[in-house]
Amino acid sequence: MPRPAADAAAAADPVVARRPAPVRPAGAVSVDDLLAAARARIERVDPLQAAARMAAGGLLVDIRPAAQRHREGWVAGALVVERNVLEWRFDPHSDARLPEATGYDVDVLVLCSEGYTSSLAADALRSIGLATATDVVGGFHAWVAAGLPHVRGHGAATA
Repeated sequence: MPRPAADAAAAADPVVARRPAPVRPAGAVSVDDLLAAARARIERVDPLQAAARMAAGGLLVDIRPAAQRHREGWVAGALVVERNVLEWRFDPHSDARLPEATGYDVDVLVLCSEGYTSSLAADALRSIGLATATDVVGGFHAWVAAGLPHVRGHGAATA
């Protein structure tokens, strides 16, 4: 995910600008590599495909924080599950699972703001056994740009 504000702040601070890049620990990967690996394991869908799967019974799961949903808007009918509890809500063996988490064949389509966090989240759901979990390319911004229905203003309640 781009970090223009952080990059601009670093460029404006001569101490930060001169600081050498930290050495990555052995075995660690960059967030870009982590994202690429996650996306290699999922079959992402565009907003129109996501809307069609939602109409056919798929669960569009909005993982954005409440403040983002309030600021950007939300998709009516989407299930709101913030990222920090996603795996617990969809693991069929979890005591904290949602009623919708009926098994490993649930069609989950993860939506974030721009399609970065959702890729990592969908990959995590696949890791716990939800074989068809995927995310929406471009996230909520692409959903809106595609002209799909959405609501402006206060976000939906969190599950």
